[in-house]
Amino acid sequence: MSDIIQLLPDHVANQIAAGEVVQRPASVVKELLENAIDANATHIKLFIKNSGKTLIQIIDNGKGMSAVDGRLCFERHATSKIQSATDLFNLTTKGFRGEAMASIAAIAHVNLKTRLTGAALGTEIKIEGSNLKSETVISTAEGTSVAVKNLFFNIPARRNFLKSDPVELRHIMDEFHRVALSHPQINFSMHHNGNGVFDLRSETFRQRITHIFGFKMDEKLVPVDENTQLLKISGFVGKPEFAKKSRGEQFFFVNQRFIKSSYLHHALLAAFEGLLPPNKFPSYFLNLEVDPNSIDINIHPTKTEIKFDDEPTLYALLRAAVKHSLGLFNITPALDFERDATLDTAYTTHQNITTSPKVEVDPSFNPFRTQSSTPKKNTAAWDSLYVGLESKSNSDIETFGEAQFETDAIQSSIFEKESIKSPQNTFQIQNKYIVSTIKSGLVVIDQNRAHERILYEDYLRQITLKAPASQQLLFPLRLSLSTDELAVVKNIEPQLVQAGFVFSAFEADALSLAALPIGVQDSAVSDVFDQLISDVQNEVPDFNFSQSDLLAKSIAKSLATKNGKKLSVPEQEFILNSLFACVEPSITPSNKTIFIALDGSFLDSKFN
Repeated sequence: MSDIIQLLPDHVANQIAAGEVVQRPASVVKELLENAIDANATHIKLFIKNSGKTLIQIIDNGKGMSAVDGRLCFERHATSKIQSATDLFNLTTKGFRGEAMASIAAIAHVNLKTRLTGAALGTEIKIEGSNLKSETVISTAEGTSVAVKNLFFNIPARRNFLKSDPVELRHIMDEFHRVALSHPQINFSMHHNGNGVFDLRSETFRQRITHIFGFKMDEKLVPVDENTQLLKISGFVGKPEFAKKSRGEQFFFVNQRFIKSSYLHHALLAAFEGLLPPNKFPSYFLNLEVDPNSIDINIHPTKTEIKFDDEPTLYALLRAAVKHSLGLFNITPALDFERDATLDTAYTTHQNITTSPKVEVDPSFNPFRTQSSTPKKNTAAWDSLYVGLESKSNSDIETFGEAQFETDAIQSSIFEKESIKSPQNTFQIQNKYIVSTIKSGLVVIDQNRAHERILYEDYLRQITLKAPASQQLLFPLRLSLSTDELAVVKNIEPQLVQAGFVFSAFEADALSLAALPIGVQDSAVSDVFDQLISDVQNEVPDFNFSQSDLLAKSIAKSLATKNGKKLSVPEQEFILNSLFACVEPSITPSNKTIFIALDGSFLDSKFN
């Protein structure tokens, strides 16, 4: 029998490795940005075309590479970061596996230009699908430029699995945010299709947060600062009243590396216990500094998951630090540098002596004493008020003891007659379910899901009409949003306009609305946009979904009557009648059951 196990060719092995390292254009952006940071760059530029599908280019002013290093960086498991296995537990750099450049070169056209600091000339290397096309000596600036073109050109199946351009761009911006936030001392810029998206200068961590997520974010931040022998915590958490429905603004950085940790996230939620509104999530931007020997980064190809040696202690320290900061925020007023100091009231003065107010009282005054000096009023004119009225004898006047009043029995009879006129056909249970009778038995309706279905069909019908109905606002309504949130809104602006939203202005960190759809209140607009942006960022829309359908779902979800609200009988009957007038009354837009029917046989079986 012949041997059947064979060594894979290098280009096939690289494509397999690329499946773990390079999942989408954002993966390439992450790896190249981290390489630039490891090269001690102080200025890093990112250029994107067609959401990274056509071009991803990183230009940095780092220390560059020699011609030999330029060739070796495309070899598998070639790295300058570690020399032995023990170095894996004392990592201070971003990349160390030696797989990124080889994986990228296996599935794209790569053009590398690099020049070592102090060298007269640089090197240009071109690789297509792991095949070296050319290597030349060129004149270029110090540092490195890596251009990745036509991603997944040789793996059409992987390219077909990429999402729409807005979704892929959002993933790229997420990676850019993570790297830029963890290194506020570095200058970053980002351009997409020739348009500038970010231009971040070297600044403090707080300034970097506000420049990425909008200047309104500054007033929402509460500083966190705790220093122990095991852990140093610094950064900010969002004030509870500014919590959102989405989890986008949540960042943990361990030794300047972005990580995802459900364990630490739970510790932070425990610190917010009792402060958050229902179904809302806090924002946080926290830097954790620990001993590199106490963590293991090498447990996931993307290096976003970390194993800690003493997780329970970290949990307790993080929870206590955040809780302490929130406590200080609740009891300490914020400094207002725009306050007019002349309006402040001085509590003490050295020249003026305050005295208690005195009240003069006449001890001889008696309000019931008849004073002779008071003239007697003429009451003759009062008699004219009673002209034409028949006087009654004393026998006709009922005494107080003989007076009759309405009793509880009389009141109850009134309600009984009223109930006979309009019998109640619906009942509410636990402020959550509406119960009504049907011919075969009973029907139990989830009020939140039922109202969501009603609103969904109403707004979907309105969006598909050519003449949407809007209610004009007396004053424009302004919403503060981050850069990526504004990008989401601009992408679906035509559908929003068709739904009845009228935009008066788009600013760098906000938008203004001049009119709202019929039925949408001013107070609910923020929740509507939070829900809509959350749905878009969670990849609910795709090339297989209609954005009009998504918009109707988001509005319905945010405006639907919540469980726990007590409904009047007319409100219950409105939901009941409107639900069964819908095209699809049995399930919600997200395919959840709205009602269940209990027939007579089911009820009979429970009494056997």
